[in-house]
Amino acid sequence: MDLSRSARLYRRAERDESHLFGPGALDVDVIPVIDLMGGEVVHARRGERDAYRPIESKLVFGSGPLTIVGALMELAPFRRLYVADIDAIRGGRGHDAAVMAIAAAHPDVEIWADRGETDVETLAERRADGETSVIGTESFEDARTLAQALKASGGVLSLDHDAAGPVGPDGAHDDPSLWPRRVIVMTLARVGAGEGPDMGRLADVVGKAGGRAVYAAGGVRGLEDLEALRQIGVAGALVASALHDGRLTPEAIRDLLRA
Repeated sequence: MDLSRSARLYRRAERDESHLFGPGALDVDVIPVIDLMGGEVVHARRGERDAYRPIESKLVFGSGPLTIVGALMELAPFRRLYVADIDAIRGGRGHDAAVMAIAAAHPDVEIWADRGETDVETLAERRADGETSVIGTESFEDARTLAQALKASGGVLSLDHDAAGPVGPDGAHDDPSLWPRRVIVMTLARVGAGEGPDMGRLADVVGKAGGRAVYAAGGVRGLEDLEALRQIGVAGALVASALHDGRLTPEAIRDLLRA
């Protein structure tokens, strides 16, 4: 293990939730998202993983992970990147090599990696290596095991929802005492669907969060949605489609920051 790199990553992961673009920036963190399947970045839509296909981005030609991440980082100095390893989440061979290559190419970016992992020893090892794991409720059957994974990883909790409602242990969604300092509200049915964030559910979680940073995932279409999220106290948003299709441009982000 590269101790200097691990120390650097640990310091980055443990820093406070300060503004994305420095002093004076609007307090909404925009976090680009990539979904990995079969060695490529794919277009996620409504959580229908069997239908995911290689992404077609207006930012760059191709769907290779390094190519896509490089194009995203040229848009703005994003401090975080969410990586969903769909193959690993589904129990297949994951993309550890790709995640490591992204980390090496962008050492100042904190990577939130969602692999659907539940093993506490593996999660503890990733934490020791300086990685920020995303612990999704969809991967757990009981709140006790989920709590153990969160403790071992020191990571980010994802409160997962499908079209029918909350997914995973009921206690995870209803008991804020289980929540770490950073919580994602993941509404899979809105991912890539252009329907806007689930404002009601997000407001409910913010109300329970007791000062924890709450992040929206699914449905963000552009500036208006980011402003609406800010108004209800959401700390940031995971965004993909609006970056790739041009609805959220560098100029638009700057306009938002000046608002």
